[in-house]
Amino acid sequence: MRRRGDREARGGWEERSGGGERIWEALICNFKAVFLVLSKGILLQSATPKTESGNIGAIVDNSSSRMGKEAKVAMEIAIHDFNTQTTTNQSLLLRLHIPMISKQSEPIQAALAARSLIKTKKVQAILGAHSWEESSLVADVCTQAHIPILSLATDSTPEWATLRWPVLIRASSSPNQRSQMKAVAAIVQSWEWHRVTLIYEDTTNSASNGVISHLSTALREVGAEIDQHIVLPPFPSSSFSEELQRLKGEQCRVFVVHVSLPLAIHFFAKAKKMGMMTKDYVWITTDTITSLIYSLDASAISSMQGVIGIKAYFPETGPPFQEFSKKFKKKFSINHPEEKNHEPGIFAVQAYDATWAVALALGDAGISEGQEIIQKISSTDFNGLTGKIQFNGRKLAPSQTFQIVNVIGKSYRELGFWTEGRGFSEAIDQTVFYNSSMQVLGQVFWPGGPWYTPKGWTVSTEIERLRIGVPTGSTFKQFVNVEYDDRTKQFLFTGFSIEVFKATIELLPYAFPYEFVPFDGPYDDLVKQVHLKLLGQLFSVTRNKLITFAFTLGFIYALEQNFSGVVGDVKIIARRYQYAEFTEPYTESGLVMIVPVQSQTNRALLFMKPFTTDMWILIMAINIYNGFVVWLIERNHCPELQGSVMDQIGTLLWLAFTTLFSLHGK
Repeated sequence: MRRRGDREARGGWEERSGGGERIWEALICNFKAVFLVLSKGILLQSATPKTESGNIGAIVDNSSSRMGKEAKVAMEIAIHDFNTQTTTNQSLLLRLHIPMISKQSEPIQAALAARSLIKTKKVQAILGAHSWEESSLVADVCTQAHIPILSLATDSTPEWATLRWPVLIRASSSPNQRSQMKAVAAIVQSWEWHRVTLIYEDTTNSASNGVISHLSTALREVGAEIDQHIVLPPFPSSSFSEELQRLKGEQCRVFVVHVSLPLAIHFFAKAKKMGMMTKDYVWITTDTITSLIYSLDASAISSMQGVIGIKAYFPETGPPFQEFSKKFKKKFSINHPEEKNHEPGIFAVQAYDATWAVALALGDAGISEGQEIIQKISSTDFNGLTGKIQFNGRKLAPSQTFQIVNVIGKSYRELGFWTEGRGFSEAIDQTVFYNSSMQVLGQVFWPGGPWYTPKGWTVSTEIERLRIGVPTGSTFKQFVNVEYDDRTKQFLFTGFSIEVFKATIELLPYAFPYEFVPFDGPYDDLVKQVHLKLLGQLFSVTRNKLITFAFTLGFIYALEQNFSGVVGDVKIIARRYQYAEFTEPYTESGLVMIVPVQSQTNRALLFMKPFTTDMWILIMAINIYNGFVVWLIERNHCPELQGSVMDQIGTLLWLAFTTLFSLHGK
């Protein structure tokens, strides 16, 4: 019994001891779990660095300007991409501050907004300022605070700007005005136009002056010129109708328009209303209009049918741009539902690249002084949406390639490209063929719908006819002859000089209205008539142009006088030079022989040309007579001269022929 009891007691203890072991195992497992959780939390805490905050300010018109709307959305996308991407710069959390600035505000409002961003938001860099006026004022504020400003100004920024403001960085890759005007000149040269009218906006900066000088130089290189300048106020005005009405009466029909997009919308609507968007008119728009033409509504596009535009080119292929375009269209449609087109343009991709340049510089510099940030931005080197982002002298290299577009239908058609130093091409490729003429890009849709190329000029309705004096007392009527027709009651002008004048007029690339006026008097008085009216007027180059005619005995030309020129056999002598200028002679004076032109005959009979037929008959008769005399004298002494009648006749003819070529009668 005791053994059983002992076994039972021992078994009960074994059961109690086994339960205790399980409790201890459970406690140990819980302790391990708690330890692992605590250790993992410590490791996670040590792996996450402390987050610092960086502030970037932006000055854009995000209320009414399409340019500002695109820039704001692109900057926000860039900041979001930088903050969310897994890089070594995750210690810096960037914030973007954009104050509300209206397009109608004065440039001084941009400077006040920049001062507020620096003082209240403690921004370390400022982006934006799409105009040179705003950039210069903001640069003054940033220079005092040693804060870098990345200007996105698309108009002409002076080369000395970066020297004047050491904090100014030109972050716009838009092509400069010189290259842009060379592209315009290449288009003008392609269609053989020789005169253009420049229409530009009256602004307070130097952009307008730069456009005039650059376009004038570029046109001069291709044999063209600016006919006149039209300055428009920076707001819609009644002067639009007055200027267009005046242009409608001029000869020139090629217009280069360099104004802002809002002004261009009103201007082209007025031009269409006045019938100037029809055939024979040519309109060329610059980058300030064409780069935003995709954002116009149907009404504005309908007023610009047939316009040729040049716009800055940026590549729209590749995964980075496609990803950005997807994000942009989604965000832009939410923020700006009033806009019909949600595609990103050149201003969006430039703002995105500029924001990334600042973000990368702040990520490297951290919370540091402005000068260090400027150095980091200047040394930035990465591939952006617009291409290689690399600053040289605190400015991006301008684009050298333009896209040529043609407004047609509800949108526009991309014709091709123009690259400085190369020419026109249908694509951008290393193996593509470049041509100096735009005609390789295919058919262009011109205003009014014609497929033929406009000649670029028309006969003016206001220009006065030039009076061309013609002498009536010419000695040589073959040069100039003036007769009065009693039937038509008009003078008839004929002669070689008149025909040369008319042939030259037909070769001119523009209209040259003129009328011949007979002059009955000495030639010296005729030359003085060219000079007389000029003395009574101020010398000014108006719509009448000096035209040099390559004639000989002297066509004379001048401006606004009794006779605008003289056509005739006027001798070029010294005393007449004090009254007028002479053109180059078209023939030399002196004794000449004039013979009629005859049809070409058989060259084998040319030896007979020196003598007439009667002369040749006389020569033959004399030779036959000489032969007969020789035969008659020698026939009794020479047996060879005797024989039958036929032999004697043959001998006689032979003697006649030999005497013609005998030497000294032997």
